[in-house]
Amino acid sequence: MIRNILAPITFVVHITLQLLNLAFWGGLIIALGLVKLLLPNGKVRTLWNSMMHGLMFSFGRLSVLLIRLFNNIDIEYAVHGELAKDRWYLIIANHLSYLDIILLIEFATKRIPAPKFFLKKELIWLPFVGLGAWALDMPFMRRYTRAYIEKNPHKKGKDLETTKAYCEKFRTVPTTVINFVEGTRFTPQKHALKKSPYTHLLPAKAGGVSFTLAAMGELFTNVLDISLLYPHNKKHPMMAMLCGTMTKIVIDVNVVSVPELQQHSTRNESEFRLYFQNWLNDLWKNKDSRIKNLLES
Repeated sequence: MIRNILAPITFVVHITLQLLNLAFWGGLIIALGLVKLLLPNGKVRTLWNSMMHGLMFSFGRLSVLLIRLFNNIDIEYAVHGELAKDRWYLIIANHLSYLDIILLIEFATKRIPAPKFFLKKELIWLPFVGLGAWALDMPFMRRYTRAYIEKNPHKKGKDLETTKAYCEKFRTVPTTVINFVEGTRFTPQKHALKKSPYTHLLPAKAGGVSFTLAAMGELFTNVLDISLLYPHNKKHPMMAMLCGTMTKIVIDVNVVSVPELQQHSTRNESEFRLYFQNWLNDLWKNKDSRIKNLLES
């Protein structure tokens, strides 16, 4: 009751501190990113990248510390399988809020290698976030529609080329690649518009994951199927967190095997595309059931 009354004041103080946290660590990362342009490839640049990843982890940890400070919250972690810092992982996660990104960065700290998000190209202009992500070598993607490709056939395959170019940077150092396969944040309106066959998820798009696997699939140790839940604040989790009224977050991690890769398959291209979409659909169906069980419990 008191938290609801104080919510407007909490919002102003909390969002100010979160923005200052973002500006401080983001500014440092951007500054180091500019210096990195002058460094030669090799051990020096690798150590420099490690230092920049440390700054990103510090941002995530302090941000979650602020969340705990302003919210009477229980953050529940459930990991089904083993994790290590010296492996390559592909994370496939549902997407409910911008808060998801902060939580995944904090989760990765001391558990798995530094995460790399596939970002929309427009986000490069977002203050501190865009240039910070650029400095950390995160891929900025421009997805071309089928209609655009028909009018501009020379652009066909460019998104795959971009994915492969970025993924080449991840081959020498253990890395976690994160893909929100729904393509957008879940809302009841989008759920109805897309006529989703799932209760708690939007339909999964295979394109981004298949590009990543085509570029560096043989490196991945496992796929991490991560379900992010805000059981008591489903409609506006970010606002609830900033207002101090969030009470619970669930981060459920299922360690699964990497699917068969096309270069190792006896299927032709169309058969493999169908196989991979079915693999992702099965994973998404199981995730939907798991989320249902987690919410009920």
